[in-house]
Amino acid sequence: MSERVKHLRNAGIVVLLAVLVWTVPGGSTAGSGVSNLLSLLLLAGLAFFAFRLYMEHRTTLLDLPDDQRMILYGSVTLALVTLLATSRMWNAAPAWILVWFALLGTAAYGLLRVVRRWRAY
Repeated sequence: MSERVKHLRNAGIVVLLAVLVWTVPGGSTAGSGVSNLLSLLLLAGLAFFAFRLYMEHRTTLLDLPDDQRMILYGSVTLALVTLLATSRMWNAAPAWILVWFALLGTAAYGLLRVVRRWRAY
């Protein structure tokens, strides 16, 4: 079987599943459940990736001066909290969108500052 036929078959299966979810009673609930499960798996994978990065580079992190390590951890925390609050901030008043960009910019600046200091050694 050629690659083109395989791709068309796979696309047809996806379309068939989408039509089933759309037409079957309770299909949207099942679709939401599958979507939530896939999101959970993605977040678990990202958490595992972050854990592995930390374990591989913890000596480098512990070699940083205390003030630089505090800026690094604070910037990562600020970025994560800001990303978690994205939907609330974007659905609120338009001024909150500017605050969202300012918070992410501050987090990026903190990370950049730590990386520049680390490379200066």
